[in-house]
Amino acid sequence: MPQSTQQGHAPNRLTGKLRRYSGASGHAIAEYARNGIKTDVFYELAESAKIPEKNLAGLLHISPRTIGNYKEHDKPLNPVHSEHLLKLVLLYEKGEELFSNVDEFNYWLRKPLWNSTERPLDWLVTPGGIDVVIAELVHLAHGDVV
Repeated sequence: MPQSTQQGHAPNRLTGKLRRYSGASGHAIAEYARNGIKTDVFYELAESAKIPEKNLAGLLHISPRTIGNYKEHDKPLNPVHSEHLLKLVLLYEKGEELFSNVDEFNYWLRKPLWNSTERPLDWLVTPGGIDVVIAELVHLAHGDVV
């Protein structure tokens, strides 16, 4: 049986547990988050997105040690951290699709935009900020000036 592919979308490199959340809707994210997600998603995103674990933990407002303790005790992340992490998964999926690779996307995240000194990366500390950055990616994908 042939695999179905999405037309017009470049393949992404989300692997393992991240693929489960690929393209999740807002409702699905809320449902996954409500139940808590495993810390494996944190570590897989850090590796796939080339984000140091300490930096990713900082975006989530949680210490790397706490993440390690959750992993050691096989405890899922709480709903708030789960939602934030899942939105980051979706952001990186969209960013890699638009920029063709995670390195270019990470570069874009560090560039000041919006005629200010703020960078998209600065907005990733809240789920709402991630929504703002995703909206900017959508504008960019449609050829709008960002």
